[in-house]
Amino acid sequence: MNDKTTPATTNFIRQIIDADLSVGKNDSRVHTRFPPEPNGFLHIGHAKSICLNFGIARDYPGGLCNLRFDDTNPHKENVEFVDSIQADVRWLGFDWGERLFYASDYFADLYGFAVELVKAGKAYVCDLTADEIREHRGTLTEPGRESPYRNRTVDENLDLLERMKSGEFEDGARVLRAKIDMASPNMNMRDPTLYRIRHGVIHHQTGEEWCMYPMYDFTHPISDALEGITHSLCTLEFEDHRPLYDWVLDNISIGCHPRQIEFSRLNLQYTVMSKRKLTQLVDDGYVSDWDDPRMPTIAGLRRRGYTPASIRTFADRIGITKSDNSIEMGVLEACVREDLDTHAPRRMGVLHPLKLVIENYPDGQEEALSAMNHPKDESMGSRSIPFTREIFIDQADFRETANKKFKRLVSGGEVRLRNAYVIKCEQVIKDANGEVIELRCSYDPDTLGTNPEGRKVRGVIHWVSARHGVKAEVRLYDRLFSHPAPDSDKTVSSFTEHLNPDSLHTLTHAIVEPSLAAAGAGDRFQYEREGYFCVDSKESSSERLVFNRTVTLRDSWAKIEQQASK
Repeated sequence: MNDKTTPATTNFIRQIIDADLSVGKNDSRVHTRFPPEPNGFLHIGHAKSICLNFGIARDYPGGLCNLRFDDTNPHKENVEFVDSIQADVRWLGFDWGERLFYASDYFADLYGFAVELVKAGKAYVCDLTADEIREHRGTLTEPGRESPYRNRTVDENLDLLERMKSGEFEDGARVLRAKIDMASPNMNMRDPTLYRIRHGVIHHQTGEEWCMYPMYDFTHPISDALEGITHSLCTLEFEDHRPLYDWVLDNISIGCHPRQIEFSRLNLQYTVMSKRKLTQLVDDGYVSDWDDPRMPTIAGLRRRGYTPASIRTFADRIGITKSDNSIEMGVLEACVREDLDTHAPRRMGVLHPLKLVIENYPDGQEEALSAMNHPKDESMGSRSIPFTREIFIDQADFRETANKKFKRLVSGGEVRLRNAYVIKCEQVIKDANGEVIELRCSYDPDTLGTNPEGRKVRGVIHWVSARHGVKAEVRLYDRLFSHPAPDSDKTVSSFTEHLNPDSLHTLTHAIVEPSLAAAGAGDRFQYEREGYFCVDSKESSSERLVFNRTVTLRDSWAKIEQQASK
C-alpha cells in the first residue's frame, strides 16, 4: 500500500522523527523494521506495530521498512509461521519489496562481534547453570554477585567460545555473558547472557550449521545497525532493555547506531495477546487452530470476515502512546462495521427457518423481483430474487400475539416482505407439541413497491424462496472470553476458566438466497437485519456453504456491559 493522500495522524514517535530530520540526523533518512519471531501466528497487537512501522516508511519521503524474522530460537520456530507472517503483512496492505531479512543472515557477523567483545575484555564464557546465574543476579534491592568465571583470561575465553561453536559442550554447560555491572540497578545490565548452546535442532534457514545461538538482546541492536535502521520501534516491555541495546552498539565496531523508541502495546479486552497463551489455546484444543475465527490472530480475523482497511482504521484510531491502556473490543468491532456497512453487498438469509405459504398466490407461479445490492450505493447494481408461493421467514419474526413494539408478523397482522409484497397471517399451523411449524398467509398483489391505502403495516421482514433457497451452515461467533481481562484475573487458577461457552453457535439449517451459492471464499455480505457474514475460506465449498458471522449489526455487548456495571 502506498496511499499518501490521507494525512498521517501524528504521535510522539513521528514528532521524534520530525525533530531528527530537522537537524539532518541519519543523513535525513527514515528506515524502520518489523521484526517478528516466527514462533506463532501474528495477532491484532502485531497489526498495530505493522501499521506503525510500515506506515511511517510510507509517509516519509524515501522511507523504508524491513521485514526481519527474529529467528534465534529455532526449537520454537518453523517455516509455517514464516509463511503466515508474510501473508498477513501483505494482506494488511503493506509490502517490504526486496527488504526481507532473517536474524540468521547475520549469525557469522554476530559471532564476530562476540569475539570482538571477548578480545576487549567485555565478554566472558561462564560455566554457571541457568539457575545459578539467576541466583547470582541478585534482586531489585540487592546487588548481584560476580560469577567465579568472570575474570578468565581473554585467551581462555576465546578458546572456550570457539569450542562452544564447534559443538564440544552440552546444552547448558556454558554461556557467553557480557561483562557490564553486577551492581547495576537495571537487572538487564548485570552481565546478561549473549549466547547459549542449543544442540539437536534444525534451523529453518541455517540447518545444522550452528549449535549455539545468540540472545535477542544481543541480536536485535546489531541486526538493526547492519540494516541501517534509523528508528527501532519496540513495545514498552523493552524500555528497560534500551541501556543494553545501546551498550552493545557502543562497544563493537559498527558504523550505525539506531535509536530505540518504545510505545505501549495493545491490550484488547475479552481476549489474550500472549503468544504463549494463544499457543495453549491451540495446543489444548480450546480453538480449532491459529485461524479459528474467535482468535485475535490476523489469520483468524481474516477468516471471520474482517477487512484490511478495518484493521488499519483500528490501528489509527487507538493511536500510539507511551501509556498502557485497555481498548474495548467494541472499538475494533465498530471499525469493521463501518467498513462493511459501506462495502458489503446486501443479501437475505434466514437463520432459523419457518415455512410460510401464501395461499392466494398462484401455485407454480414464480416472479423475479429486483433488489438493490446496496441501498446507499447504486453503483453496486441490483440482483434478481425469485418469489414463490412458499417462502421461509425467520422464526423470530413471528409471534402469535405481541404488543405494539413488536414490528414484525403476528397472527392476523400484516407485514411487508423485503423487496416484495405486504402479507397477512391468516392461520398458524402447530405440531403435536404445540410448536409453530407453518404459517398460512395471504398477500396483497397491489403492494409491490407501494404502500397499501388506509392500512398501516407493522414493519419489514426478510425472506427466502423455499423452492430456490440454498441450504447453508452459519456459524455465529462471539467473543472468546466472557471476562474483559481474562489473563489478569487473580481469582481464577487459569485464564481458560473465563472462556465464553457461547463463543460459537453453529446453525446447520439456515436458508440463504440463491445468489449466495456463487459466493467465493472470503466474500463478505450483510444479511439484511441479521449482521455481517463472510464465506468461510477453509471449509466452505459448492456442496456445503459455510458462512461466518463477522459482527452483529449493532453492539449487543454494550448493553450487557452497561447492565453489569450497575
